[in-house]
Amino acid sequence: MTSIAVTTWSLEQTAPTDLLPAAAPEGDVRVVRSEVPSPEFSRFLYASVGGDIRWTDRLGWTYAQWQEQLDRPGVETWVAYDRGTPAGYVELESQDDGVVEIVYFGLIPAFRGRRIGGHLLSYGTARAWDLAERWPGVKPTTRVWLHTCSKDGEHAMDNYLRRGFKLFDTKVEDEPDVATPGPWPGAYPA
Repeated sequence: MTSIAVTTWSLEQTAPTDLLPAAAPEGDVRVVRSEVPSPEFSRFLYASVGGDIRWTDRLGWTYAQWQEQLDRPGVETWVAYDRGTPAGYVELESQDDGVVEIVYFGLIPAFRGRRIGGHLLSYGTARAWDLAERWPGVKPTTRVWLHTCSKDGEHAMDNYLRRGFKLFDTKVEDEPDVATPGPWPGAYPA
């Protein structure tokens, strides 16, 4: 199997005032918390958003693994809808000492380039900052972080920087060059 060099950038905000919100897109775009943990829906979002950019780490998860992740205190999924159709999502995960990670963020390919991503990232980051208000026992947020890589969409890094995230680490590692899985096999050209 061949490998490719993948650069991973880690970014953070250390205060709610770091967030530089994007303007809301025109039209009927709403961001709603998926309050009922649903492995089926979460897997759909993961595969649909990440299928063309080689998100593969969760594809082999069992139903029980998805359920376990979604049932963890401080894990939230926020979904952007364009006129009632899921357009993308952001998954938040509370970690130790008031840290919240934006574990996954992205748009389904058909919804990219329509100014939904900046709005969804802004909304999701704001929800990371106020996550403890919805979760008794979770410490107030002191830091929000995420990582992106050279396999992600071409506008991902720029979106993070424009929302006020600051780079704190860069790594380059060789990874197996896997085929683009799509939301189902063969959905996108390799």
